Amino acid sequence: MTWNPFKRKEEEKEAQKPVETPAKEGGKGRPTPKRRQAEAENLRPIVPADRKAANKAAKAKLRAKQDAEYEAMQTGDVKNMPKAERLPWRIYIRDYVDARWNVAEWFMPVAGVLMIAALIISSAFQYTTFAMTSSMVIFVLLYGYVIVAGIDLWFMWRKLKPLLVAKYGERSVAKGMRSCSYACNRAMQLRRWRMPKPTQPKRGNWPK
Repeated sequence: MTWNPFKRKEEEKEAQKPVETPAKEGGKGRPTPKRRQAEAENLRPIVPADRKAANKAAKAKLRAKQDAEYEAMQTGDVKNMPKAERLPWRIYIRDYVDARWNVAEWFMPVAGVLMIAALIISSAFQYTTFAMTSSMVIFVLLYGYVIVAGIDLWFMWRKLKPLLVAKYGERSVAKGMRSCSYACNRAMQLRRWRMPKPTQPKRGNWPK
């Protein structure tokens, strides 16, 4: 028998080839991946590939949400308002403030009229006793209005607080809820400018 070096090399190559294991009946038909390989395939990058596109999409989503909430506050759709505005005691506060006449809500118009009057008098009657007297009277009226408005807000909260406690418990008037400042801020705005919009067209409709 003649020794053939090329045939020997071919036999060695055939021996080095991996042996294919036949798949079991009912199996996956492929070898089970290693645990490290499976975990690597399941990992997803925390930072997106296109950060600009991701930020743009997030901003667009946030803007759409804000627009929907703003529209809900204009139309009175409580379900789609911001979470803080959906609290039951805040709804009660809004209805209570909207039902009464609030002295503080006219502060901006009154202050604007008084300031314009002071400017006109001071420019028309410069360095005269009348101008000085008129300016002093106007500022006394302005500060007097602020004091009266503050007293009215105090009486409002004094009546509203026990109603909230009786209906919703101490949690509704807790410091973290800021119910007092919420009621006062709403009472200081003109009724037509309040957000969310009043649910009743006229005053006098007290919440139950």
